[in-house]
Amino acid sequence: MINRPHVRLNGLHQAAVALGSAVGALLDPRRADLIAALGETTGKPAFERVLERMKRSPEGRAVLLERPRVISEKVGHAWDLPPNTFGAAYASFMGSRNFSPDDRPPVRFLDTEELAYVAMRAREVHDFWHTLFGLPTNLIGESALKVIEFEQMLLPMCLMSVVGGTARFSEKQRSLFYQQYFPWALRAGMKSTDLMCIYYEMNFDEDLEEVRRRWGIIPAPQLQK
Repeated sequence: MINRPHVRLNGLHQAAVALGSAVGALLDPRRADLIAALGETTGKPAFERVLERMKRSPEGRAVLLERPRVISEKVGHAWDLPPNTFGAAYASFMGSRNFSPDDRPPVRFLDTEELAYVAMRAREVHDFWHTLFGLPTNLIGESALKVIEFEQMLLPMCLMSVVGGTARFSEKQRSLFYQQYFPWALRAGMKSTDLMCIYYEMNFDEDLEEVRRRWGIIPAPQLQK
């Protein structure tokens, strides 16, 4: 069971939270709590579809049964793995941005424990996807990853984040994104396996390039500074 501050919403309140979160997230894309609330209040059907896919997958069922968490207590050993491994690449990515896996906001607005876990899992594997696809956390990198997340989960929040993110691009960033990263993200999202059905933590000690090949990952073009 996830330790979470559950808030039950009726239809009107859910719409109000979704609208308020959307406006707030557009004004300040750094507000992870608002982005999380937007994802939960608009994404229930998408999370239900992901849950059903996970139940049909042997590895996905293992994830649902064991409910691994991407928190420091559980993934701290990644910092001690050899540099060629997926786990070490993840640790390097997290260290480069000075971000703790414990800093993700809790799930508040989904009623069942299963759906709440799927939403939390989607939130927590986000940094695994950054690592696998080789995307930084700048505006272009986050927008490109949201395209992949939308293809993988069909979450409305991902599409809204792409629209909101690209609206903040400079002309040069917009050209770079739509000419290189948007078509790459469409291709990468379609080619990769079902990324929500992977037990990532069981593959930390494997070679990064090997797991990329196994999961059909196409690394991103190198972002221009």
